[in-house]
Amino acid sequence: MFGVSDSETMEALVCREGLALASDLLLCKARVASDCVNIVRSIQGKAMGSHGHIIQEIKARAVDFQKIEFVHEKRESNNDTRKLAKSALHGRHVWLINPPDGICNTNSIIT
Repeated sequence: MFGVSDSETMEALVCREGLALASDLLLCKARVASDCVNIVRSIQGKAMGSHGHIIQEIKARAVDFQKIEFVHEKRESNNDTRKLAKSALHGRHVWLINPPDGICNTNSIIT
């Protein structure tokens, strides 16, 4: 994802990565929350914008789930995301049982 400067494209890539993680964990139900309302609308609707190829990948992967939700959450409500993003600067990590201090351990994939 390095070299991507468009924030909406980056958010679409993060949503795609969230689905990949849910799939790798063999989850059949997932909730992907994003603070980018345009990406959520693109995933839920037909409009695809300049990042349409990524939205198409997300939609194609989403059919593999028994239940999948894409929801918009205000930026103020996703403190966990900011903390995880800061810790991810040093590489990709997955915490299934004991996440870093201050991170809520839920069944949701939050972007």
